[in-house]
Amino acid sequence: MRVSKITGVVAGVAAAILLAGCSAGGGNTAEGEQDITVWLYPVIADEAVHKDFWDSTIEAFEKENENVNVKYEIFPWANRDEALQTAIAAGKGPDVVYLIPDQLAAYQKSIAPLNDLLSEERQGDLLPNVKESVTLGGDILGAPILTSAQPLICNAAAFEAAGVTEYPETWDDIAEMAPAFIDKGMYALNYPASAENTLNLTYYPLLWQAGGEVYTEDGEVGFDSKAGEEALTFLTDLAEEGALDPEALTTNVPLEQTAIAQGKVACTWNNAVTEVAPFWGEENVKVLAPLTDKESVAYGTVGSLSVLKGSKAPEAAAAFAEFATGADVVEPYLKAAGYFSALSTTEPLYADDPLLGEVEKYVPDTTVGELDASSRALMGVLSPEIQAALLGQKSPADALKDAAAAAAPLLQK
Repeated sequence: MRVSKITGVVAGVAAAILLAGCSAGGGNTAEGEQDITVWLYPVIADEAVHKDFWDSTIEAFEKENENVNVKYEIFPWANRDEALQTAIAAGKGPDVVYLIPDQLAAYQKSIAPLNDLLSEERQGDLLPNVKESVTLGGDILGAPILTSAQPLICNAAAFEAAGVTEYPETWDDIAEMAPAFIDKGMYALNYPASAENTLNLTYYPLLWQAGGEVYTEDGEVGFDSKAGEEALTFLTDLAEEGALDPEALTTNVPLEQTAIAQGKVACTWNNAVTEVAPFWGEENVKVLAPLTDKESVAYGTVGSLSVLKGSKAPEAAAAFAEFATGADVVEPYLKAAGYFSALSTTEPLYADDPLLGEVEKYVPDTTVGELDASSRALMGVLSPEIQAALLGQKSPADALKDAAAAAAPLLQK
């Protein structure tokens, strides 16, 4: 067996294309061994820790699979799609690549379904919501390696200062308690409305809680609906009342410069507990179930390892994807990055962590929403319309109608 070649972070699209041309897309060697290449991204912020994980994981895999040699590259998040698209178009794509849900839809034609390559045991072990997040048209497009959860988190100190004694469970609860926070110069919710913020963490959770959807089952625009209007009206009513920070509706500034950091926001679902704890104090961070209108649901991403159709060693590539995402193997990766397991049989990873341990309980209540190749482009036309409604420039109905009209040409059926 040849020792796997490990590289560091590759900077820039040009470097990515060069690497693709010389190393990507494994296959059979003259000795009957199989080479596979894996493209990854810095999920663990500490570069050394990230490399150590993949070094040890590949070493363990190669020890069990002596005829397979694994080479990996770690690319920066920036311009990752340009690099991957260029490599695939040139027939130089990797065998395995880390993808998130909207990328699964965008690259579906280039991804090898894992239905017959991933073991039945592993498929059955996936959390139902996680399996759904990587399945499109009946095809399992990735082996999930991580998931996240964005439940409601509230600032106990803000509640005490406002004299509010119960935490919210529903939209109505938020509306009822908002005046108490306003009277104390605080805001009921955090809602960053500038276009830099993904709707997955802002508007979409409300849309889902109202029983709505971004896309219909037929692939049409789904947010221009009664549920969509109810979700946006909930926000515009709060904004008009002064229960949302007006600065957050127009500008995107570092967290330390926001009302969140100043302790002036009661609740948020678009921030992680690890982000707010330094400002609120861990003892004041209360992790709660996602808000409910018609149902309680939150956003949670899923990262997965996908096998590309261009691979000359798809079975070996799938075997590596399954190995690297196994419960025992992936645990240090998840803990180092602050993510959660995608598997139903995994014991709680954060039982000793009072904050992440609580967030972990809500992983089964999360969704990535509907998978569609136009997801990012659609956000680009919907975000400014939502912002216009929040600033009082349009009614919720008109904003969603205009967004739907602009989104229609973007849909890929």
